Amino acid sequence: MFYEKGKKRIVVKVGTSTLTHQTGKTNIARIAKLASVLSDLKNAGHEIILVSSGAIGVGAGKLRLGGKPSTTKGLQAAAAVGQCELMFLYDKLFSEYGVVVSQLLFTSDELYNEESKKHLVDTFNQLLEYDCLPIVNENDSISVEELLNGDNDCLSARVAEITNSDLLILLTDTDGLYDSNPAENPDAQLIQQVDEINDDIRSIAGGAGKKGTGGFVTKVKAAEIAVSAGIPVVIMNGSKPTDIYKVLDGKAIGTFFKAVEK
Repeated sequence: MFYEKGKKRIVVKVGTSTLTHQTGKTNIARIAKLASVLSDLKNAGHEIILVSSGAIGVGAGKLRLGGKPSTTKGLQAAAAVGQCELMFLYDKLFSEYGVVVSQLLFTSDELYNEESKKHLVDTFNQLLEYDCLPIVNENDSISVEELLNGDNDCLSARVAEITNSDLLILLTDTDGLYDSNPAENPDAQLIQQVDEINDDIRSIAGGAGKKGTGGFVTKVKAAEIAVSAGIPVVIMNGSKPTDIYKVLDGKAIGTFFKAVEK
């Protein structure tokens, strides 16, 4: 058992590679399953915050660009189109389970401004009190940080920190953190638990996901932010959203990062 059972405030971050097919178009079935699982967790009494990437990938698919734009302004435009499509899908799919969703778009700068951060925290708390499910994304049309650096991983950790969440789950396109690159080394072993994020762990984190901008460098950095705030982290494969149930049952799924004791 990695942590005590019970009702929790959970931040789930989902990446582009989980939300889209190899064609670049939206993986509707997977988003529907994710909505089903998160809605069910809400019914069980948990408070859920979803940090969702994917606006650029979904927007590029809707615009039939054949791939991500190569320019920053193209990425920002695709994000503007894709964000509408993503929220339309989320609203439609979650509403089937009676869950009201809300959209929060902001930049990482707001998290370092005390007044803005206070307003954000108040908004999160009020939305959760209203029994809403907040859906967060970096405001890609005015900020290029996430576009270029895959910083939604770290954004999700900051969100977990400011909302005093109990758990951060990062959904990605691999089973977790390996001791070497599994694409290059067939003998690579999954690291099931990390008790301390040290230089050895940092050194083996790297390589981008299949379609996202953030590789394990940003995921381990996000884990470091969260565990330092006393929040455990699980990095797991997002292809089977139902595995989130196993995580909450304390089973060994993905890579578990132990929180620093306060």
